[in-house]
Amino acid sequence: MSITVTKRTGKKEELNLEKLHKVVFWATEGITGVSASQVELKSHIQFYNGITTKDIQETLIKSAADLITEDTPNYQFVAGRLINYSLRKEVYRQFDPCHIYEIVVKNVNNGFYDPELLHEYTEGEWNYINNFIKHTRDEDFTYVAMEQFRGKYLVQNRVTKEIFETPQICYALIAATLFAHYPKSGTKTRLHWVKEYYDAISTHQISLPTPVMAGVRTPQRQFSSCVLIESDDSLDSINAATSAIVKYVSQKAGIGIGAGRIRALNSPIRSGDAYHTGVIPFYKHFATAVKSCSQGGVRSGSATLYFPIWHLEVEDLLVLKNNKGTEETRIRTLDYGVQMNKLMYERLLTGGDITLFSPHDVPDLYDAFYADQDKFRELYEMYERKTSIRKVKVKAMELFSTFIQERKDTGRMYLMNVDHANEHGSFKPDLAPIKMSNLCSEIDLPTKPLNDFNDEEGEIALCSLSAINWGSFKKPEDMERACNLAVRGLDSLLSYQDYPVKAAQIATENRRPLGVGIINLAYFLAKHGVGYNDKEGLELVDTWAQHWSYYLIKASNELAQEVGACPLNSETKYGDGILPIDTYKKEVDEVIKHKNKMDWNGLRKNLKKHGIRNSTLMALMPSETSSQISNATNGVEPPRSYVSIKQSKDGVMAQVVPEFRHLKNKYELLWDQPGPSGYLRVMAVLQKYIDQGISVNTSYNPTQYEDEKIPMSKMLEDIITFYKYGGKQLYYFQTYDGAGEIEATDDADCDSCKI
Repeated sequence: MSITVTKRTGKKEELNLEKLHKVVFWATEGITGVSASQVELKSHIQFYNGITTKDIQETLIKSAADLITEDTPNYQFVAGRLINYSLRKEVYRQFDPCHIYEIVVKNVNNGFYDPELLHEYTEGEWNYINNFIKHTRDEDFTYVAMEQFRGKYLVQNRVTKEIFETPQICYALIAATLFAHYPKSGTKTRLHWVKEYYDAISTHQISLPTPVMAGVRTPQRQFSSCVLIESDDSLDSINAATSAIVKYVSQKAGIGIGAGRIRALNSPIRSGDAYHTGVIPFYKHFATAVKSCSQGGVRSGSATLYFPIWHLEVEDLLVLKNNKGTEETRIRTLDYGVQMNKLMYERLLTGGDITLFSPHDVPDLYDAFYADQDKFRELYEMYERKTSIRKVKVKAMELFSTFIQERKDTGRMYLMNVDHANEHGSFKPDLAPIKMSNLCSEIDLPTKPLNDFNDEEGEIALCSLSAINWGSFKKPEDMERACNLAVRGLDSLLSYQDYPVKAAQIATENRRPLGVGIINLAYFLAKHGVGYNDKEGLELVDTWAQHWSYYLIKASNELAQEVGACPLNSETKYGDGILPIDTYKKEVDEVIKHKNKMDWNGLRKNLKKHGIRNSTLMALMPSETSSQISNATNGVEPPRSYVSIKQSKDGVMAQVVPEFRHLKNKYELLWDQPGPSGYLRVMAVLQKYIDQGISVNTSYNPTQYEDEKIPMSKMLEDIITFYKYGGKQLYYFQTYDGAGEIEATDDADCDSCKI
C-alpha cells in the first residue's frame, strides 16, 4: 500500500523516499565526520498516511541534533542545514528563494514590515539588493543558530507560528532600514553602505542584539537594549519612574533602577506629621512594575536596582534577595547593585566603620558620592562628626562580609564602584555624573529623576548595543571597517527608532550613546594558542583592544565631521580630547605595560576640533543569543565546556565551541581555571580602553579549595583586586556544582541586554 504525504500547501502526493535521501545527502555534503545514513537511521520515522512534510523534516532535524557530541560535533551544521531546508519550504513554498522585493511587498501589505521600506527604496534598488544577497550563507549556520532564528529573530505571526523570511532576508532588510537615509548619490551611496553592512552582519563580523534582529524592518521602533531610570525621593518622582518602567518593560528592554536617594525608614515626613515607611515598600512597588508586563509574551521583565552601601537601611537591603525571612522583608524578583567607592574600601582595609545615613538628611553627600570624590570624603567625615544627623555605625568588615555572602548565595548581588565609573568614564562627573548602571551592569550613562511622566528636564538613559567578533579577523587592523560600520549602524538606529518617554528621547538625542562590545574572545585566545592566565594572552588582548577602541572613537569622530557632534559634546571628556587611555588606573600597568600603538595624539586633535558624535562607544555586555547565531563563544567569557547544552523556551540545544577538533587542547574552560584571577586581569586590560563598563563575572570551582568551601578571604581578595585595577561593575557570582553543563540562556534573564 502506498503512503501519501501532505505538503505545506495542503496538496497530497505519494511518499518519495528518494526525495528524503536527497535532502539528507545535501545537508551532509562537504561536512567532515558526518553520515547521511546515520541521520536517517537515528530518525526512526514512523510513516503513516497523511504525514506532513513538515513533521518529516522536523524528525530529521531532531535526529541530526541528537548526534551532536564531542566526537561528532559537525552534526550541528547538518541539523542547521535541515532547518534551513524546512524554513525555505515554509517561507518560499519552494527551496529557491523568492526576490526580496516580492517578500517586502507581501509583508508590508500584511502589516509585518515597516511601510517605509517601500517608500524609501525603488524596485530598481531592490533588484540591486537582491543581487548581492548570499543565501548560501544560511547553510553555514549551526543547529542552535537556526533554532534561535526561527524561535526569536525571524519576523513571524506569534500566534500561528508562520514565518515570513529567512536569515539572509532578515540581514539585508536590517541593513536597508538602518542606512535608508544615507545619501543616494556621491562617492559612497546608501546602497554601498547597505551592502557593506549586510556583509558585515551576515558574515558575523558584527553581531546585533535581539531587539534589533527581531525588530528593525518591522513597525515596532524601540530597539535600545538597556534603559536606566532614576527615582528621586518624592511620590511624584517614584510614580513617574514606575510609569517609565512599565512603558519600557512592555517594549522588551532590560531595566536599571536608581533608587538610592529614597529616604530611610522612620524619617519624618509632612513636617513631622508622620514617619516614612522606608525604601522597601517602594522597592516592592518597582518590582511589581517590572513584572507587570510580559516581554514578547514569553517572560516577565527584569531589572537591577542600585543603592549606596552607606544607606541607612543597607543591612536590610543586602538580604532582600535571599531565601530566608518573610515575604514582607524580601524582594526576590529584582537583582541589586551595591555602590561603593575608595573611602568604603579604605574603611574595610583599616578595620574601620562605615557610617550609614539617610540620603534625605545628607542630600549634598549623595550628590558628591557620584560627582566629586574629594568633596564626598570631606562631607562624609563632617557628617560623621555632626551629632544632629541621624546615623548608624557598622563595622566595614561586617557589611562587606554580608554583601559577599549574599552575592555567593544568590549569585545576583552586584557591585558598582561609582568612583571608577565616573573618573574613567566619558562624561565630566561635575556636569553629567553616573549614578547607576543597567540590568546587566555594563552601561554607565548619566540619569536625572523625572518629576512626572512628561518631565522633559529629567533624563532616562538608553544604550543601543552591538559587538565585534574578534574571532572573525586575522589581524587587528582588519577590524577597522567593522568598527566603522558598527558605529554608523547604531547611530542611524538612534534616529530611526521611536521613544515612548520624552525624557528618554531628549537624553538620547543629546548624548547619542552607543555600546559596542566583543564576542568570541575565548575562541580568539584559543586560535592564537594563549589563555586567560598567560602573559602572552594579556599582550594579545591589549594590542587588539587598543585597535578596537581607537577605531570606534575614530569612526564616531568622522561621523561628527560629516553630520555634527552630539549636542552635549561639551559634557564629554572626548570633547576636550581626553580618552579612556588617559584616565585608566595606572595599576593596570603592573599587569601589562602600556605602549601606544595607534595615533592617539592625532585623534585627540580631531576630537578637540570636531567633537564626538556618540558620547559613549564601548560596553562589554553578556552575549548569549548573538554568540549562538555567530557560532562564537559567549562574549568575553571562557566556555563552561566544549559542548554546552543550552536550555531555553525553544527547548534543549547543543552548541560546540568553534573549531573544536582543531583547537580542543587550546581552550581554557571556565571550571578548570584556578579561580578568577587571570580572567580579572584580562578584564582590567580591556577596561583600560573602554568608556563604559564590562559585565564581569566571578566564578569559583569549590573542588579547588579545602573542604570544597570557597574562603571568604579569597572572594574578598578578588573584589579588592577588581577595584585596584579600575573595575567598574561586577555582575554574576557563579559556582560550579558538578551537576553538568545545562545552561539557561534566556528564560531567567533579559535577552535584550544579553545580545
